[in-house]
Amino acid sequence: MSRQEALHQYELALKLGQKYYKNALIQGQYPYPQALDEILDLNFSAGQEELGIVDIPAEQIVGTRTRGRQAAFAGNFLPLAAIDSEFASKWISLCEAHLSDEGIRDPIRCFEYLGRFYVQEGNKRVSVLKSYDAPTIPGRVTRILPAQSDDPAVQMYFEFLRFYPLSKLYQIRFTRAGSYEKLQERMGFEPDHCWTLQEQRAYIALQSRFETIYRRLGGASVEGTVSDALLECLQVFSFEELRAQSGQELAKTLEAMWADVKNAAAPRPIVVSTAPEEKGQGIISKIKGIAIPDHIRCSFIYAYPADISAWTAAHVQGAKELKDTLGDQVDVLEVWAKDHDYESAMEEAIGAGTDILFATTPQMVSACRKIAAKHPKLKVLNCGLSLPYTGLRTYYSRTYEAKFITGAIAGAMAEKDQIGYIAQYPIVGVPAEINAFTLGAQMTDPRAQIELVWSSETADPVGELLERGVTLISNRDAGDPKHAHWALDQGTYKLLDDGALQPLALPIWDWGRFYEQVVRSVMKGSWNDLGKSQSDHAVNYWWGMASGVIDVKLSPALPEGIRRLAEHLCADLRGGFFEPFRCRILDQSGRLCNDGSRSFTTDELMRMDWLCENVHGRIPQISDLRPEATDTAKIMSLEKDRMDGVTHREDPTGV
Repeated sequence: MSRQEALHQYELALKLGQKYYKNALIQGQYPYPQALDEILDLNFSAGQEELGIVDIPAEQIVGTRTRGRQAAFAGNFLPLAAIDSEFASKWISLCEAHLSDEGIRDPIRCFEYLGRFYVQEGNKRVSVLKSYDAPTIPGRVTRILPAQSDDPAVQMYFEFLRFYPLSKLYQIRFTRAGSYEKLQERMGFEPDHCWTLQEQRAYIALQSRFETIYRRLGGASVEGTVSDALLECLQVFSFEELRAQSGQELAKTLEAMWADVKNAAAPRPIVVSTAPEEKGQGIISKIKGIAIPDHIRCSFIYAYPADISAWTAAHVQGAKELKDTLGDQVDVLEVWAKDHDYESAMEEAIGAGTDILFATTPQMVSACRKIAAKHPKLKVLNCGLSLPYTGLRTYYSRTYEAKFITGAIAGAMAEKDQIGYIAQYPIVGVPAEINAFTLGAQMTDPRAQIELVWSSETADPVGELLERGVTLISNRDAGDPKHAHWALDQGTYKLLDDGALQPLALPIWDWGRFYEQVVRSVMKGSWNDLGKSQSDHAVNYWWGMASGVIDVKLSPALPEGIRRLAEHLCADLRGGFFEPFRCRILDQSGRLCNDGSRSFTTDELMRMDWLCENVHGRIPQISDLRPEATDTAKIMSLEKDRMDGVTHREDPTGV
C-alpha cells in the first residue's frame, strides 16, 4: 500500500513542480533551484563555520551546492522528471521509506549563506519532505560567512549572527535593523539571555499560528517577513497575550493591526496636518451621507495628577476650555492613570461611553495602539510627534516658530553675544526648535553664540550655564496661557547682577484651542477628510502659531523697539508671510544646509538631526541621558525616526 501511496505522491509533486516551472518561465524567473556556486565564489567569503545538526526551516532551503542534478527539480524542489524515469523510481522508493515506520532519518548535508540553505547531499530527501509540507528538515550545516559590506542584507545577516547563539532559531528572520534586539526585549529577556528549549518551542508555535493567518490576509504581497509582522504585533501586545489568544482572537488582532504591519514593511508617508480645517461640513461625510453627531463624549488620560505636573495641568486647562466653549455639546471625562496603568484608565473611559480619547503624554502610545486595535471605531489621539501608527492620531505644536521669536529677542538683549539654551529631550522636532532659536538670535545679533545643554542629560542645566558665564537663558515653554509665569525653569530671561530675574518672552501652548478644533471636526463630519485613507497612512497634527495653539507671551519689561520687532515677527508668522529657515544656513561641520533660496519641507523640519554652526553643544544619544529621561526619548527619538524610515507628507487642509 505504501508503494501506491508513494507513487500517487510523486504524481502530485510532479504536477506542482511542472506548474512552478511554467510560471517561472512566464514571469522570466529562473525555474530551477539556485546553485550556490553560481552566486558565490567561496574564495571571496570571510570563512566557514560548522554548526552541526540543525532543524532547517524547509522554506529556507532554496538551492543546491553545485549544478549537478539541479535540472531534475523545479525551484520549489518538487520533481520535474517523468514518472517512468530512474529519478522518479528513486524518489518513490525514498517516499515509501518516509511512509514506513523507519522514516527518513539521515540528515541532509548543506551550506548556509545569508540565511538560505543549499543542499550538497540529500536533494531527493528535501524534495520528498517538501512535498509533504514538512516545516523543518534536519541537516548537517556549514555556514559560509560573507565579507563585511554596506549591503543592507549583509548588515542584517550580521545582526542575525549575533542573535542566533541566543535563540538557535533560523525561523526568526527580520529585514529591519534593530529588530532582533527588539524581539529579545519584547520577549521579556535580558539582552544576553539564551532561550530555553521551551521558550524556542513556544515562540515557534505562536509564529506558526500567526503565519497561517498572515498568509490568509495577503501576507505574500507584503514586503518583509512573517517575523517582521509578528514583531509589529508584539510592540503592542505582549508575547503571553498573543500566545493566549484563540485562533479567532489572533486573527482579529492581526486584522486590526494590518495597516500598521503593511506600513512597517514599506513605510508610507505620515500625513501631517499643518493647520486647522476650513469651516463647513466635511467632504467625505457629504459624499457618503455619514451621520454627524450633535453630542460628543471626550476622555482625557493623564499620567500624573495636575497638582504635581505642570504638563498635566496644561491639558486639564485645555479640557476645561473645551467644555467652556462647547457647553452641552460635549461631555468631558478626565482619568488619572494610577501607577501608570494607562490601558486600564483607557478601558475605564471607554466603558463610560467615550467617543474621542486624548492620551496626553507620549509614554501612552503603546497603550493607545492596543486600545485602537481592540476598539477600531474609537477615535484615539496621543500627544506626540512623528509616530507612524495608523490606528491612532498624534498631535503636537510647531514650537520652532515661537522659539524663533524668543531667539530674536534674546539676540537683541544679549550683551556678551552669549546665550544659553536648555533643551529637554533629543526627540523629533527638537533640533528644529534649537536651530530656529539660533537663527532668530543671529538675525538680531550676527555674532550670537548659543550654549546648549540638555535637562535630560544634566540635573542642573541652569547651574551649568551659569558656570560658563551665561546669564541670558532660554528654558522650557509654558503649558497654557492662564498659568504662564516667569521662572528659572521656563521662558527666556536674563539674570541680573543682583540675582533678580528679568523676563523677556515665553512660548505658551493653548491645548484648549486644539481640542476644540478636533471635536468640531468630528461634529461636522470632516474627521475622515484628512488623509482620506487613514487605514494606509498615519496622521499627525502639527499646528503652528496661525492656529492659536502656540503663541509667545512678551514681557512688559521689553524695550519698546524690541517689543515692536517681536510683534511684527509674530504677525508675519501667523499670516504665513515669514519662514524662519528660508535663509543661508551652515551646520556645525560647515555644510551648507540651505542657500536661502528655498523653504524646508515638513519632513526636513521634523527629521532635522543637525545643529547650526554657532551652537556649542551636541545632540546626545539615548544612552547619554539620565535614566528617568530615557522612556520619553525612546518613543520619539531621532534614532528611531531614522531607523523606521519615516517620511512626512504635508496636508495643509487640517482635520
